[in-house]
Parts: sequence; C-alpha cells; structure tokens
Amino acid sequence: SYGIRAAAKNSRISWIDTTTDATQERREAPLFDAPEPTVVSEEIGGRSVKTSDFWYDLPQELIAQHPSERRDGSRLLVYHREDGTLEDRIFSDIIGYLNPGDCLVVNRTRVIPARLIGERITEDGSRGGKMEFLLLKRLDTDTWETLVKPGRRAKTGARFAFGPDLRAEVLRSTPGGERIVRFEFEGIWEEGLDKVGEMPLPPYITEKLGDKERYQTVYSREEGSAAAPTAGLHFTRELLERIREKGVQVEEVLLHVGLGTFRPVKEEDVSQHKMHSEYYEVEEDTAARINRARDAGGRIICVGTTSCRTLESVADEEG
Repeated sequence: SYGIRAAAKNSRISWIDTTTDATQERREAPLFDAPEPTVVSEEIGGRSVKTSDFWYDLPQELIAQHPSERRDGSRLLVYHREDGTLEDRIFSDIIGYLNPGDCLVVNRTRVIPARLIGERITEDGSRGGKMEFLLLKRLDTDTWETLVKPGRRAKTGARFAFGPDLRAEVLRSTPGGERIVRFEFEGIWEEGLDKVGEMPLPPYITEKLGDKERYQTVYSREEGSAAAPTAGLHFTRELLERIREKGVQVEEVLLHVGLGTFRPVKEEDVSQHKMHSEYYEVEEDTAARINRARDAGGRIICVGTTSCRTLESVADEEG
C-alpha cells in the first residue's frame, strides 16, 4: 500500500483555503474518510457536531462579485496557531509562509461549463418553460447524472432543448432526487457544451463571469469538475515558479468536484448526512515524492479542501 504519511488525525497535514466562499490509484471516494458512526468534537464538549455550530453572519455586501485584477492580488487571512492572532495580507505574500523542503499539493481538475438552461419541448413541438440543469457525472457517451431546477417539472420522459443543436430527455430519477438525462447532439460533445454551457458559479455570485478562465486554476488540466477548487484560483504561474525556486516542491493530485459541493447538509446532526462520492486519482510516483518530503521533515500543505480530502482518503498508518 502507499499514500501520504499523514492521516487526518496527524497535525502535519495542513491545508490552505483562501476562498471567501505501481499503477494509478482510481477510486470513488467519500468526501471525508470517517469510519466512526458519529462525528465528535472535543472543542464543544464531546457532543455530536450540529449544523447550527457552523452558523455565522456573512453580509451580502461583503461577498465579492468580481475577481481581483491579478489572481495573487486577492486578500489572504493568516491565522497564527501559536497565539491565535489573525493577520491580513495579500495572497502573493504566501511564499513567506512556505519553507524549503515543504510540499505544496494542488488539484489539477478542470471545471466544465456544467450549467445548462433549457426550454421544455411540449407535445406539439413548441417551447415551454425554462429548466436549469447542472451536469454532475458522465455515465456514458450521452448520459449524465444531473441536478435540475425546478425538479417538479423534470418528470421521466420530459424533453428539453438547449439552443438549436442540443436536446435532452429525462430517463429517470435517482433516490437522492437527481435526474438521469440522455442528451442528443451531433458532432463533438465538448464543443457543443462549450457553446451553450455556463460556468457553475456559486449561488452567492450573481454577476456574469466575463472570462471563463478566471474560474479555472492556472494548473487545471483534466476536465470533470462541476465546481472549481477555489483556493487554487489565487495562484499565478509566476508565483508558483517563485515557490519552486524557493525549494518548495509542487505536486498534483486529481479530484473532480461533484454533488457533495452542491447538496446542502439538511440533518441537524452532521453524522447523519449522506456523503456522496467523488472521483480522485493519486499516482504512485506522486505519493512516493510526498512521502519522501515528509520523511525529510517537510510539511505537506494542501491547497484547499479537495486536495486535503484526497490525501486523507489514500493515507493509512504506513503512508
């Protein structure tokens, strides 16, 4: 077996999240690796964690609707664990918190334009009301698992049109309320999707995205996510090069963000919430390099929760 020599209980795995908001290992992984039947937090007296423990006020006017002109010009909030103090910095300052020998782990997934706005095709062939589809997982060449809104109108057999060249039919519903949809198209799917699909921005971002690449990380390479690993959006190629020149190794893993990002936690006791699986990959040589970095005393620093939960999912007591 192989993996990362730091399980979730080991404090030597760190993660960065600056958002306001052998063979290849191929698995469908739970969002978090939690074998225990209940989630317990010592910080709140050992009782089960409740969703209400995470309530906080976030004024709408403080949610940025447009990215900064430069990716690494975003603000960076630094938490000093030794004394509990907070510090406001600029993201490009992050290089000062990285040491030679550290290992920075990023997620190379790429977001697809997964949001589709369709019109219902009535029995006489005319167009009816609008329907929003969010592509979650490709099941085969033309069939996808999707989220739909409003769901009550996406009944089995219902047909929808997305522009002149793309049609869809609802095949069935899943136990979780998603819809299995078959698309009808000519030509190359990716080209057609790029024409009619929109980037699936979070619901608290209400402004249109001018440049689709701003919702991709600069190191994104493999399409498959329904949302961006947003902590990585702040890195530029120049900043990453400076980080490497400082002696910090940068390693890539892959996790395609899926339904778990969009499905709200409705249970008050979070241990009762059903976790959805996500596809991830960690290559053996990548795992070996990360293990060597930790053996040499370096810190393993994950960029965002997607990289962190990927490492947590492949780690065991041996590495």
